[in-house]
Formats: sequence, structure tokens, C-alpha cells
Amino acid sequence: MYVFERDKPSMRWISVVFLQGEEADELLGVIEREGPISAIYRLQEKDHGDATIEAALANGYVYDAVPAGSTDHTIEPFGSPYALTYSDTFGYVSLLRRYEGRPEPELVPTAPSSLTPFERSSRAVADSWQANPTSAAPSSHLNRAVAL
Repeated sequence: MYVFERDKPSMRWISVVFLQGEEADELLGVIEREGPISAIYRLQEKDHGDATIEAALANGYVYDAVPAGSTDHTIEPFGSPYALTYSDTFGYVSLLRRYEGRPEPELVPTAPSSLTPFERSSRAVADSWQANPTSAAPSSHLNRAVAL
């Protein structure tokens, strides 16, 4: 029998900034002239800490891996929390940051008595069926015998 330790929370990536068009063209020029590390230093100024995390979580810009297409260049400098993805073909630049996600809250079951006004418990349905005098089922309190 093997005993496995629980994995540490997985590292995820949040989008810090995504640029396209003229803004991206400017940074693509920086990448060409000065290299991708220089672009990372320029873009990390747009990282506003917790505000960036909250915006990424609210807008769904959280990824299990660095999102990259077949024409993208991806740079993950050793020891840096950032990853730069860019495409000369499609003209965009994206900066992402590592994010150690918080555990998702566990769902707590609601109490059985917390029914909405239009719901009835199965017991209440069964009780109302037994109390219905027009029901086809014989009542147990009438001592009826069945003749053969």
C-alpha cells in the first residue's frame, strides 16, 4: 500500500496586462531592440498587486498554464514571478504573473427544513396522500376484509 502526501496547491497564472495594436507594436519594438527581459521590466509597472489579482479573478483571467499559441514566443525568466508571451504575427504582448490560488470554499449542505415556498418535502407529500379521502388506496383504520 502506498501513502501519498497531498499535493501543494497548484501554481496558476493571472493576466497582468494584455496589449495589442499600437501599444503592442511599441513593446514588440522594445523586444526586438532590447530583448524580452526589458519588456517584462516595463510591463511589470502595470502590476498593482492585490488589485490585479482581484481583477483577474473577477474577469476570469486565471490560467492553469501560460496561455500560448503556436506562433507565440514565451519567456519565463528563472526566479521571476512573470511570464511574457508575445506574437509578431498577431501583434500582441501579454504579461502574466504566478499566482498561488487560495483553496476554493467548500459547499455546505443546507438544512432539510430550508425549503423554498414552492417546495415540499417527500414526507409532506406522503402524508397528504395518505390523508386524502378520495385516494384509491384503502385506509388502514377501516377493518375491511377481502373475500375470495
